[in-house]
Amino acid sequence: MANIPSAKKRAIQAEGRRKRNKSRRSEMRTSIKRVLQAVKGGDPSKAQEAYRSAVRVIDRSANRGIIHKNKAARHKSRLNDKVRSLAS
Repeated sequence: MANIPSAKKRAIQAEGRRKRNKSRRSEMRTSIKRVLQAVKGGDPSKAQEAYRSAVRVIDRSANRGIIHKNKAARHKSRLNDKVRSLAS
C-alpha cells in the first residue's frame, strides 16, 4: 500500500476509475451479445436495431479510452458483416 499522501490519492482514484471502466466494458459486451442473439434469431430488423445501439456503445467506449479505436472498428465491422449476411 502507498505511504505518500499523493500516492494514496492516486490509488483511490485508480480504483474508482477501474470500477467505472468495468461497468462500461460490461455494457459494451452485453450490447454485442444482443446483436449476436438477434442475428442467431434470424430477425433482420431486430438485428439492425441492436447493431445501431451497439455501435453507439462501442464508439463511446473507444472515445473514453476503455478500448482502442481499432478494436472498436473491428467489432463494428464483424457485427455489420453478420447483420448484412442475415438481410441477404
